Amino acid sequence: MKTVLKLEELMMFVLGIYLFNLLDYTWWWFLVLILTPDIGMVGYLFGNRAGALSYNLFHHKGVAILVYLFGLYYALPLCQLIGVILFSHSALDRMLGYGLKYEKGFKFTHLGEIGK
Repeated sequence: MKTVLKLEELMMFVLGIYLFNLLDYTWWWFLVLILTPDIGMVGYLFGNRAGALSYNLFHHKGVAILVYLFGLYYALPLCQLIGVILFSHSALDRMLGYGLKYEKGFKFTHLGEIGK
């Protein structure tokens, strides 16, 4: 089952690349921005609860889709870009085993404990 879930996340990452390709940005933007959602880890400077909240906000696919659709509806390419980057990064993270965080600590995710 773990392999199937990783393949599913890989396909979502490919979808993110496809959606990025529909935007009017050069490819190097994707490469530069793909890791920016990890800025959500800064919340851990204020404790596990704040860290989990900020990390999950930047890594929630639902948020990413809403931002993308908002940009699509209002013809805001920057919002579309942000949504695609958030979505793609989240898929990549989950493919690598990094899930949404619990308040217990950074290594406790909905996909299991990191490092086990």
